[in-house]
Amino acid sequence: MSHPHIRRRSGARTALFLIPLAAAVTLTTTACGTDSKDSAGSEPSHTTANAAPAALTCGGSGIDSKAPIHYRTEALIKAPLSTIWNLQTDVEHWPSWQQPVESNKRLDQGPLQPGSQFRWTTPVPATATTPATTLVITSTVQNMQPDSCIRWSGPAIGGGLNIDNGVHVWNFTEVDGGVLVRTEENWSGAQVEADVPTSTAFLGAGLEAWLKDLKAAAEAHA
Repeated sequence: MSHPHIRRRSGARTALFLIPLAAAVTLTTTACGTDSKDSAGSEPSHTTANAAPAALTCGGSGIDSKAPIHYRTEALIKAPLSTIWNLQTDVEHWPSWQQPVESNKRLDQGPLQPGSQFRWTTPVPATATTPATTLVITSTVQNMQPDSCIRWSGPAIGGGLNIDNGVHVWNFTEVDGGVLVRTEENWSGAQVEADVPTSTAFLGAGLEAWLKDLKAAAEAHA
């Protein structure tokens, strides 16, 4: 599950990440397929009228294709694959390079692997239907292939806001000029499915921001 990329540590950050209806519509359109790039250089890869890209998978499994809330995007990161992989899988250090992640704690020991769990938190502001709260997300690694892909899933629980389950897949492919990082996620649950466009907008904003932060951190290390 991705973070919604919404900060409440200062008024400026809160204002920055509040998504108006127009932005929600724009992001939802992106989620359905455009060729535009964002400021991080990410290139959304979604279903078009003529062809649908192959679903992202890890160990033969992907997101819940029947879920109404889903988003997919990608970015070229100009850094070694090992650097990108280590940043992504060293989950307890996410707060050092992802501002929206306030905390992250491993619930087991040893290298991250299938069955590993971690619990992390991110604050979200109030919306028209839900109060401001801090989401507590418990993620379980379902599939993992070193330097290639990772897939985790789990619920997010907050005061007055629950995401029953999110499934998140990441693929990493070395290409000319760097590493192509692709990611796809879905959310499910009655509360978020009550307003699919807004939920999709928040999910999309979170994934785009995550890729932007990963790109910045990896390229700075490189």
